[in-house]
Amino acid sequence: MIRLTTSELDIAYDDRLIVQNLNIAIPQGKITALVGANGSGKSTILKTMARIMNPTKGNVLLDGKSIHKQSTKEVAKQLAILPQNPTAPDGLTVAELVSYGRFPYQKGFGSMTKEDRSIVQWSIEATGMGEFADRPVDHLSGGQRQRAWIAMALAQETDILFLDEPTTFLDMAHQLEVLHLLQKLNELNNRTIVMVVHDLNHATRYAQHMIAIKNGKVSGEGTPVEVVTPDIMREVFNIEADIVPDPRTGVPLCLPFALAGAPVAEKVLANVPSKKRELAAASGA
Repeated sequence: MIRLTTSELDIAYDDRLIVQNLNIAIPQGKITALVGANGSGKSTILKTMARIMNPTKGNVLLDGKSIHKQSTKEVAKQLAILPQNPTAPDGLTVAELVSYGRFPYQKGFGSMTKEDRSIVQWSIEATGMGEFADRPVDHLSGGQRQRAWIAMALAQETDILFLDEPTTFLDMAHQLEVLHLLQKLNELNNRTIVMVVHDLNHATRYAQHMIAIKNGKVSGEGTPVEVVTPDIMREVFNIEADIVPDPRTGVPLCLPFALAGAPVAEKVLANVPSKKRELAAASGA
């Protein structure tokens, strides 16, 4: 089932076109990973699909309707986004942060209902943050902070969750902590998750669907086996790589061993004379 699609989408920063004529479909109930080199446009695509940015042409369609023509509150009841490196006001507790997720359901400046408080508590418990509910967010570790923000997104009760590089700046243990949580949310709650992922091997392990982006265009789309191939790695990341099955899960692992083509630095260095030649030239030898 497909609920979320883009149709002939163009996205630009000022006069610079970043994404052109993008047509993708996000499978319902799966984890989709957007991958690509730095500056490829993947975060821009995510922000536009989540209605943070407006396209210059085309549409993002949710259930066949443009999300940019729907009210903010109505969209917020259907999709939530966790941006890169979110920050909370100093002293804000985990419980207070998570309660912000109930904003789309409140009228005016109304206080939370009994149902709101129940959903906030469930979101805190579901992300393993129960013991930290009264702790300020800025006193938490990186992994704990990410879980707190994910809890806030859960409190929105949306079927679709967007995350922009949710493991950035986390150590390996905290990266796995966050990715395992997202996997469980997908498996147990059937949440559709769309995330920009920097680590290819994290993408293949945790996502069922992948979209490889280069210069704002799709270079590969499908299962990890279909997307993580030597040809697509060469095209999208400019690397030569061995693709081997993960011994535990069988999903493809990408093992880069060389750049495709001479590195830029190597080309530059090849044109720089050695110090010895410089000294010889200076002395007239």
